[in-house]
Amino acid sequence: MGAAAALPALLHAQNAPARLQRRDCFFGLHFDLHPGKTDSALGRDITEAMIEKLLARVRPDYVQYDCKGHVGYLGFPSKSGNSSPGIVQDSLAIWRRVTARRGVGLFAHFSGVWDSLAIEQHPEWARVAADGKRDPRQTSTFGPYVDRLMIPELEEAAAKYELDGVWVDGDCWQTNPDYSEAAARAFGEKTGIRTLPRGPKDAGWLEFLEFNREQFRRYVRRYADALHRARPGFQVASNWLYSTFVPERPELPVDFLSGDYLGAASISTAHLEARYLAATGKPWDLMAWGFFNPKEGGFLYKSAVQLQQEASVVIGQGGGFQIYYQPTRAGRVDHRHIEVAGKVASFCRARQRLSHKSETVPQVGVLFSRHSLYTTTGKLFGGWGGWSDPARGVVEALLAAHYSVDVIPDWKSFDGYPLVVVPDWLDIGAETQAVVRDYVQQGGKAIVIGAANARLFATEVGVTLEGDPVAEPAWVPGAEVFANVYGLWQRVAAGPGMIESRYSDPDSAGSARTAAALGTFGMGRIAGIFGPLGAVYAAGHTPAVRDLLARVVAKLFEPLVKLKAPPVVEMALRRQGGSLVLHLSNMGGMAVSEQYPVIDFVPPVGPIEVTARVAKRPARVEWNGRPAKWTWRDGVVRTTVDRLEIHGIVEIA
Repeated sequence: MGAAAALPALLHAQNAPARLQRRDCFFGLHFDLHPGKTDSALGRDITEAMIEKLLARVRPDYVQYDCKGHVGYLGFPSKSGNSSPGIVQDSLAIWRRVTARRGVGLFAHFSGVWDSLAIEQHPEWARVAADGKRDPRQTSTFGPYVDRLMIPELEEAAAKYELDGVWVDGDCWQTNPDYSEAAARAFGEKTGIRTLPRGPKDAGWLEFLEFNREQFRRYVRRYADALHRARPGFQVASNWLYSTFVPERPELPVDFLSGDYLGAASISTAHLEARYLAATGKPWDLMAWGFFNPKEGGFLYKSAVQLQQEASVVIGQGGGFQIYYQPTRAGRVDHRHIEVAGKVASFCRARQRLSHKSETVPQVGVLFSRHSLYTTTGKLFGGWGGWSDPARGVVEALLAAHYSVDVIPDWKSFDGYPLVVVPDWLDIGAETQAVVRDYVQQGGKAIVIGAANARLFATEVGVTLEGDPVAEPAWVPGAEVFANVYGLWQRVAAGPGMIESRYSDPDSAGSARTAAALGTFGMGRIAGIFGPLGAVYAAGHTPAVRDLLARVVAKLFEPLVKLKAPPVVEMALRRQGGSLVLHLSNMGGMAVSEQYPVIDFVPPVGPIEVTARVAKRPARVEWNGRPAKWTWRDGVVRTTVDRLEIHGIVEIA
């Protein structure tokens, strides 16, 4: 237990390598244990030799290690909080000694709003649900928990181990509307509403949700400011803050953004989250779980190949990448996990120069609507489940059609984007409606999807509405078969702008209705697709749905780069220094279901024909750092990638 006593001399030794600021970090490791009451061996098997072996093989820029989990027990000997009774060795002290010696950052994993033990000891600190019951997990952001326990615990750990920062877990995604006396009193004083609303039919419902969101913002600001004051240079993140979970303009004093993506189809999550985080302007990374956690039976561990495929999505958007493992309860990390992490790290490092902090080359921008989520879901923050499927589906359909895609938050400008796609959100709001309308009027090109948007932009698209939206069968033809796009459709009168049809049955001999139309508005052009294309594609990834969207896009937009490749090849067009950088990722064989959650083989694809419009003859064209065979004529570079395994980069300089 006296291991921490040796820290100061080591940490300030002249020969200790400097540690990177998180904004400059690219690859990391995350270990959490969520210490509990029944633990009996915490830290027992941790040795400096084990950590040295791990750091030497993986070479991470930082490690995040457990400090406090959702249960509420601390994993270190504490004077300010509740330490787990099972601490045998001071894990953080040993990790700090070795990471400092090697110039590796050490961050704490720390559960924030979610602290079950704090509520057990102080029931009055709990959030109160709408039914009047105390939440057994979530502390109230209106209560004293943050000042009396959370901040003191964090300040103690930061000082004791000279931590580089904290990754606060169980925060926004564990925050729900609070019906405690303190919340009711504060809401009444602010609005004059004395009876708290329980649902969307009650007076003040949206105001109450936003009131709770604002309180969460105050809570994050409170602990971030306190930690920055106590330890200047200490770096703070709140898990999933300013991702799609909290799709707001980044204004709180957090130092970096991060989130852990999981599930049987985790790449699908990464597709959307990486692109959203890349749009925020903040340093960011995403954390892949090194395992799949099924409902029964225990962890299923991912191979290096699977994690490399997941990493390619993240680094292709300019972000950092980290892997999450749980050690044994005694703290040991098996050499097999170390070796897998080492292979993934090497894969990422080989691509770091052309990946990290790259900038997008705007092509297709997909609108992400905070307004729709905040006004229609009844939730404070994400994960949103199916509510965000319109955006995820549109992004993934465009990727499968070989477009380079960015996500544009509704607080951000469309400037620079030659095409903007508005997914089938339920309510993008009057402000965003005006922005889209002005963008098109000034010469932009847009596609608006869904029944709600059909009604907003009928005049601009140039169609006449027929009645209210109706949930009905809709079949759209593909190259081989029909796709079922059942859902809410807005009927419109047939006219000269019709570009796609739909049928009530999978039978093109039947009467056709308009599925999509194209019109001119001002100096721009705008197409409408009048049904739930994004949500349907997210649910089934039907090729005919993808192809319908691609046909509409092709009528409006000529991309800078084109591929001849199967749909599993995805493109991300970026700029790094003076180079045009084309990331190609192979999503073949990706894990997509709980029956097939782990893989160890990605089937290679190729040859892939690449054409890129480049005004000047390039000085060089390289594939994965080696000279490629290429031609340049009439402003077009042509090259062929013979074989794509998981991920590769075409650099045009």
